[in-house]
Amino acid sequence: MRWIQLESPGPAEIAWLETEFSFHELDIEDVRSRRQRPKVDDYPDYVFVVLHFPWYDKSSGRLFSAEVNAFIGKDFLITIPNVPLKPVRNVFRRLEANPEECAEWFAKGSGFLFYEVLDALYGYCFPILDQIGRKLEEIEDHMFERDPDESIVRQISNAKQEIISYRKITKPQRPVLRQLERAGERFLASEDLDIYYDDLIDSAERIWDLLENYKEVVEALEGTNETAISHRQNRILQVLTVLTVVFLPITFVTNLFGMNVPVPFADTEVAFIAILVALMVTVVSLLGLARWLRWL
Repeated sequence: MRWIQLESPGPAEIAWLETEFSFHELDIEDVRSRRQRPKVDDYPDYVFVVLHFPWYDKSSGRLFSAEVNAFIGKDFLITIPNVPLKPVRNVFRRLEANPEECAEWFAKGSGFLFYEVLDALYGYCFPILDQIGRKLEEIEDHMFERDPDESIVRQISNAKQEIISYRKITKPQRPVLRQLERAGERFLASEDLDIYYDDLIDSAERIWDLLENYKEVVEALEGTNETAISHRQNRILQVLTVLTVVFLPITFVTNLFGMNVPVPFADTEVAFIAILVALMVTVVSLLGLARWLRWL
């Protein structure tokens, strides 16, 4: 029993793989391309599996799809992730450091070993989902603040993009696990291995249910944010409209008597003060009326 781990293999590693094993040339081509959909190819001597898992790139802060190719035979397991995946590396190093556990797992066959690898990968998926959930909670809390930040739209867009990317990774993989379970009846050793792969299917379904929930939440947040923005804009327009109406009499009077029209009582000393007081009373009255009608 052997487990061979080829992390981000180059041409030399793929050439070695082609020389040492009698794998189908199309499978070797799939390993080279690294752009395959999740699938299970069943052969008389081995099973070739392509699976995708979310991979969070800290440098760019974005979620990408990591492809894991695997060859599973009666006495070997070859895992080929196209990017460094910490869960797979941790399981490999754990067995290297613990010969007793390594012997125990190897004795259960390549199917059990591959299950442990997939279980670690699916376990890695849930912290990413928890991070998305925390982002949605922060957006919801921030949205109803008195003066929300303008970046709220960008935050919603980023969260929505992560959910869409995660769904694109997860959706085509759900039926593949069923195929892997059926293909493993011949190669993946023990009789009770179906229970373990059912656990993987349950994990995949839980992930999908969470993604469906997050999708509904982010769409609701997006709609709520658009409604809040529209409400704030309507409020601003309402205030501007009231101010325009309030100052309309002043504009009308000044324009009317600015066209060489005789001003009443222009020959008296109190004409200017009387007109100013009248205009101020008009403004205050209109503001009071707007306040009473709750336009302000």
